[in-house]
Amino acid sequence: MAARVSLKLVIEELDALTDETSAYLNRETGELYALGDDEAGLVEDGIDPVGMPEWIIDEVAKMREVLESAEWLALPTRFDIHEWAIMESFARSLADPDVRDELSTALRGKGAFRWFKDVVRRRGIQQAWYDYRTAALGRIAIAWLDEHGVAYVADADVLPEDPAPDPGIQRTAEALE
Repeated sequence: MAARVSLKLVIEELDALTDETSAYLNRETGELYALGDDEAGLVEDGIDPVGMPEWIIDEVAKMREVLESAEWLALPTRFDIHEWAIMESFARSLADPDVRDELSTALRGKGAFRWFKDVVRRRGIQQAWYDYRTAALGRIAIAWLDEHGVAYVADADVLPEDPAPDPGIQRTAEALE
């Protein structure tokens, strides 16, 4: 029988992704494993770990297992997550037209990610943004787990019930649907 996976851990793994890493889930054990592109390239190129320290030999064997076994599934990549779309949705969800417009403007042009995060910080809505993003990653994780038939445990604290717990941050009805 396959293990049930912690939704919280899957969300944390998605949150930690970079452009140069991929994350994998063992559908039988629920184990998660992150792998850098450089390391994956070494395994794919057939690195011979003979003569290397034992910990490297063990790690190469693990990487080979992850990359070659049908039990390991690649989680959505950072490119699959579409961070910009999540930021745009968050901006549109805000009822305060000044904040909404400022965030929408920040998303246009070069440096959009940095400008967006600067506005979030300056406006003091970091927690609202974090909760909204976590909820979005949770929806992505749930859809992926369901698509692959992986059972999961929805940890009690994993998703905020209301992605805007701060009463000063109101959301538009369309964004909450």
